[in-house]
Amino acid sequence: MALGLKYSRVDGRRSSSYCSTVTVAVFVSVCLIGAWMLLSSSIAENESRQFEFDSGGDASEVETRGDGNDVNEQVSENKLEDNQQEKSVTLSSDESTESENTGNETKEKNSVKESSDEKTESYGDGKSSRDSNAEAGETNKTGQSGSEESLGDNQFELGGASQIDKEKVSQDHDKKESHERDQASVEVFPAGDQSEILNETSAQNGAWSTQVIESQNEKELQQSSVSKNQNAYSWKLCNATAGPDYIPCLDNWKAIRKLPSTMHYEHRERHCPEEAPTCVVPVPEGYKPSIKWPKSRDKIWYYNVPHTKLAKTKGHQNWVKVTGEYLTFPGGGTQFKNGALHYIDFIQNSRPDIAWGNRSRVILDVGCGVASFGGYLFDKDVLAMSFAPKDEHEAQVQFALERGIPAISSVMGTKRLPFPSSVFDLVHCARCRVPWHIEGDAYIFKRQNVFLYGSFSYIMFLSYLAIHFDATEGGKLLLELNRVLRPGAYFVWSATPVYQKLLEDVGIWKAMSELTKSMCWDLKAVKKDKLNGVAAAIYRKPTSNGCYNRRPQNEPPLCKESDDPNAAWNVPLQACMHIVPVASSKRGSRWPVQWPLRVVTPPYWLSSEVGVYGKPAPEDFTADYQHWRNAVSNSYLNGMGINWSSVRNVMDMRAVYGGFAAALKDLKVWVMNVVPIDSPDTLPIIYERGLFGLYHDWCESFNTYPRTYDLLHAVHLFSSIKKRCKLQAAIAEVDRILRPEGNLIVRDNVETIGEIEGLAKSLQWEIRMIYSNDNVGLLCIRKTYWRPTEKETITSAII
Repeated sequence: MALGLKYSRVDGRRSSSYCSTVTVAVFVSVCLIGAWMLLSSSIAENESRQFEFDSGGDASEVETRGDGNDVNEQVSENKLEDNQQEKSVTLSSDESTESENTGNETKEKNSVKESSDEKTESYGDGKSSRDSNAEAGETNKTGQSGSEESLGDNQFELGGASQIDKEKVSQDHDKKESHERDQASVEVFPAGDQSEILNETSAQNGAWSTQVIESQNEKELQQSSVSKNQNAYSWKLCNATAGPDYIPCLDNWKAIRKLPSTMHYEHRERHCPEEAPTCVVPVPEGYKPSIKWPKSRDKIWYYNVPHTKLAKTKGHQNWVKVTGEYLTFPGGGTQFKNGALHYIDFIQNSRPDIAWGNRSRVILDVGCGVASFGGYLFDKDVLAMSFAPKDEHEAQVQFALERGIPAISSVMGTKRLPFPSSVFDLVHCARCRVPWHIEGDAYIFKRQNVFLYGSFSYIMFLSYLAIHFDATEGGKLLLELNRVLRPGAYFVWSATPVYQKLLEDVGIWKAMSELTKSMCWDLKAVKKDKLNGVAAAIYRKPTSNGCYNRRPQNEPPLCKESDDPNAAWNVPLQACMHIVPVASSKRGSRWPVQWPLRVVTPPYWLSSEVGVYGKPAPEDFTADYQHWRNAVSNSYLNGMGINWSSVRNVMDMRAVYGGFAAALKDLKVWVMNVVPIDSPDTLPIIYERGLFGLYHDWCESFNTYPRTYDLLHAVHLFSSIKKRCKLQAAIAEVDRILRPEGNLIVRDNVETIGEIEGLAKSLQWEIRMIYSNDNVGLLCIRKTYWRPTEKETITSAII
């Protein structure tokens, strides 16, 4: 198309010159050549129309939108002159190029060009293709004057063109156009950062070079067959009972129906299908882009989460209300109907050394409801990992995520939570409906060969239980909280057994008192909140093993030395406690430094370790943070066309030290740091620096609702995934998690980048930026609203 533009300009000059000649001839002999003048006018008009068509065709290859809107640019085939290949130009949201496009979208998607040394495309941020076509229609003009106006809009600066010869202007313009297109399209990072960011990335884990060697051996095969096949991959719409709310590992009804028992909430745990789905989840009718934080904390679009059950059942507790086209959140909860902020202050006043945002930075909120507690803790510089099951409390976690509050769908059942040991500064439960004092939910107990079943006999045996409590047969769930709590951390329990005198509540309180005493938890306070009419009991986990050794009975028992407290992926719960580390070099022997210093301070217990990248761990930690701080500030925030004001929920799909999240700490975002189960176990480091995350296997679905993240970040993840499972299934999961108009940033080897690019195009995603150099690739793509029409029935997900 570049040639088309060049030729069209030549034709335009010829047409202009020709018209001038005709004009002179008309002045000399107007009476003799009247008929010829009419004919030449018709010819000139036709040529002018041809120029408009050619110019418009070329404009479709260089389409950008500024000020946080869509940017679509095509890569020029010409190499940059001299050292231009190493020079960088940053695409900013308010200095983007805009050109006219009259319907060449198909050509845009397929015209990716690659130079011999590097491959790069740049795309910006913002509007949909429908807006693009509308703007193109408005700005497209006819004739040469219209084309010159178009060039002005595209910021092809000729500088004093009116004062020099038109022929020279056109030649200079053609040359400058090629130069500027290369400059604007090819380079994404500022000069100093470009080489640094790729060099640092290619060194990760030492496994990166091995992956490059392996991928080089298969390059021709992957490029010739796999990429082509994926580019033509035919997607289908998931047909499941859950519809737009489908979570594959939580909606596997085929597996749930086969469970021998549900008395420990087994039916709310993960049951992943044998084959991960490769279909895409539908979007609710009437879905709109999510409201921006912080307004989203108070209201969301009704049609984005069109569920009203909680508004009906919990409206009097100010959980959620239906208000016109919005769902509104007054900030209440079962135990703090008059607002979360007052309740948060009440807790700290009850125990001042909780020190929200300083000593207590990362907390776990069990049975979070719509997570208003965690949502208002942001005002105190506190991160709350909130969770609740996908159960009859319809869409509670989905509400939380749509509001921009961290949450996952999970349950305390038969398996350990997906967190390391000793990482949470505080655990909170406000009437979270978890039976801490016994083993599970069905309340099955055996005493002298007598079985007691369900709520029918619940009240009858509570007093008996308080007298004859046996910690070896109950308390597993509270012992799991003991595993994830830091030594010296607090458990805040505000529930009816703390302050009500009904027979049921009295029995539970006695059982809890017996259990917590045997666990050596120290009851620090029981305080009444007069405004909400509730009370909270605040317990503290011990910081030494002295109490364990002084117990008259070893119940609950101490875990065996061979038991790894950090093993948390599909590990069954055990009724035992791990000893408190006391050696000064061991994690957990002392409290982390206070926030915000802890985010940049290497943990004390890393001093004798070797880092992931091969340096001494403290140096590794510092270098990793420096790298991500430079990359985020110099490239991510300015060079990818991402409108960061619309970003709230972020996931780092393969976090190492949490450096990416740490570099974003000053933005109004939160980052879920995921450590894959086949990666080095660095999750304790992430918690130590005041961030949070969990373990996950990316060959399975994540415990979140569809459309709950604004940005996903994956560094050397997909090349690892495709060795164990289908890449198409992983991309389908990315599509499920990501909100429409959300972005995916991928760093990986060039072969994997090519495969993901092909799959993204088959999903009709926008390729916003692609860059490769020395077998290292970087890709930024944006999800669109496109959904396929053909459906695929997921038989395992049909009730």
